[in-house]
Amino acid sequence: MREQFTTALKDAMKSGDKARLGAVRLIQAAIKDKDIEARGAGRAQASDEEILALLQKMIKQRQESAAIYRENGRPELAENEESEIAVITSFLPRQLDEAETKVAIAAAIAETGAQGMKDMGKVIALLRERFAGQMDFGKASGLVKAALSG
Repeated sequence: MREQFTTALKDAMKSGDKARLGAVRLIQAAIKDKDIEARGAGRAQASDEEILALLQKMIKQRQESAAIYRENGRPELAENEESEIAVITSFLPRQLDEAETKVAIAAAIAETGAQGMKDMGKVIALLRERFAGQMDFGKASGLVKAALSG
């Protein structure tokens, strides 16, 4: 994954795409912070799963910022956030659609033998393990909750 970011940085520099270059630099800075955090925990560097989670967090932050900018009449700032979202999203694996998410949730519930809400943690843990970077776990937890309660 790290090679992808380095290649993207070089390509953006060569093509003169300042917006993409800036976004890739933001990603690399966030990864360096995550690596420092990992070293503090006794690991060499952040894992790919941690990087995927970091990218999803960055997207969520930018979506929230863009919404706030739009509410406050600052569409140009919202567009900047949305262009960063597009760049960050390009590094994520293909996202599961709602139907695929429901199928994955049903399989995880069956595999863990979940009976009710008390087993929700097991189901989410299995989903995180298998679908890191491919699923919006904010939405997935609502679907898991609905499946376990109904």
